[in-house]
Amino acid sequence: QVQLVESGGGLVQAGGSLRLSCTASGITISTSQIGWFRQAPGKEREFVAAIRWRGGTTYYADSVKGRFTISRSNAQNTVWLQMNSLKPEDTAVYYCAAARGYSSNYYRLTAYDYWGQGTQVTVSS
Repeated sequence: QVQLVESGGGLVQAGGSLRLSCTASGITISTSQIGWFRQAPGKEREFVAAIRWRGGTTYYADSVKGRFTISRSNAQNTVWLQMNSLKPEDTAVYYCAAARGYSSNYYRLTAYDYWGQGTQVTVSS
């Protein structure tokens, strides 16, 4: 059974930082692609960042490029999303997702097979 467990969300002031983590189990992580998506109230879920486990290639949405960093730990089967210079518009539920293989459509929800439960990030102005 595949499980993705996210943690690290919370309330932070604009300009602050948070680090989200996503720990995966039950999946062959070495051939996986892990993505972070977010969904704000009344909006569609959108791509934030992704990483190919083998090789560590990363991808970012334009809205977070230069502020967010996605990284992984082989030993811990964990992916982190370091979020700096947070803005109120970053407020959303953040979801971790895993794909069994690599996809050039890393920004699409349909490229992913498994999803975590989500963690709330709130940025106050």
